[in-house]
Amino acid sequence: MTYIITRCIAPAVIAAALALPAHAQSSVTLYGRVVGGVEYIDKVAVPATGKTGSLLQAAGNQWGTSMFGMKGSESLGGGLQALFTLESGFSLPNSALNGPGLFNRRSYVGLSSPSWGTLIVGKNLSISNDIWDIDPTGQQFMSTATLVKGRNWPGADNMIEYRSPDLGGFSFGAQASLGEQPAGRRVSAQGLSATYQTRDLMLRGIYTERRDSAGAFSDVYNASKDGILGGTYRIGPAKLFAGYERILASQTGAGTAPSALSQAWLGVRYDLTQAATLIGAVYHVKSNQSGGNATLAMLGVDYYLSKRTFLYASLGGVSNGANADYAADVTAAGPGVGKSQRVVYVGMGHSF
Repeated sequence: MTYIITRCIAPAVIAAALALPAHAQSSVTLYGRVVGGVEYIDKVAVPATGKTGSLLQAAGNQWGTSMFGMKGSESLGGGLQALFTLESGFSLPNSALNGPGLFNRRSYVGLSSPSWGTLIVGKNLSISNDIWDIDPTGQQFMSTATLVKGRNWPGADNMIEYRSPDLGGFSFGAQASLGEQPAGRRVSAQGLSATYQTRDLMLRGIYTERRDSAGAFSDVYNASKDGILGGTYRIGPAKLFAGYERILASQTGAGTAPSALSQAWLGVRYDLTQAATLIGAVYHVKSNQSGGNATLAMLGVDYYLSKRTFLYASLGGVSNGANADYAADVTAAGPGVGKSQRVVYVGMGHSF
């Protein structure tokens, strides 16, 4: 997969750049989003006591990431553009960055052409984040990410990424994160994404591989093979969602940790008015090796006071099977094996 990117796609885009004269016509845009509110979670495990307790806290990224960034482009003539993006996510309640580094979400530079597509290098979200468009909640803390413990929303460091132009409704992307270590693997993560879209229908397939430091698939939630299929279909004010995800980690050590799991989901986004959207979704996960199964259900509403300012409310819960201990919030501690947990978060956001 890496050879496809570096030996076929990259030379084509670079050759197009060298064949065109440069024209100085550039722009830089500052952008961002601030999201905050209040969250309540019941039955959160407290390891020190062996009991559970309820949690009330200021909410930061539950609905979506607070972020600040800048992006720019320069026209090089003939439709070719140079571009860059620098973006960092943070938590509103304490202003802490969401990850290490100054720009912890995106920091890349590249070339883009309506004929050849877009080639970038640097840091970006993993291509597995393309699941966002087939998730009814857009990957809130109750979403496709919850029951796979964030496997489908990581970042991609040291990456090369190509995105094709629209090809009669079809488009595709390829991404590789280079190993960076002289004695390590040449590629630590890689993935492909393919989409078919019409006016009302969208179908998407995603495949990614992420390895541990030894180059093994040793953990379904962090170092594994992940395949995703899903789509959406719009019927009037309703947008229907369905998807399936299969994760494999064949080199998981002996024990009770799962080496395979499957997740399926159904959902809908319904436009009550031009300003209000109702969201409903159900996610189910089943894992092997006594990992158990669980079902997460949520309801939410987004209400836009303007094009940039909105209110949100989401509530839901997880029901764990006899051997499972999944949390209803992707960042929270679970309620204990076989127990249920409920979550509510409300707040507001503003984009600029």
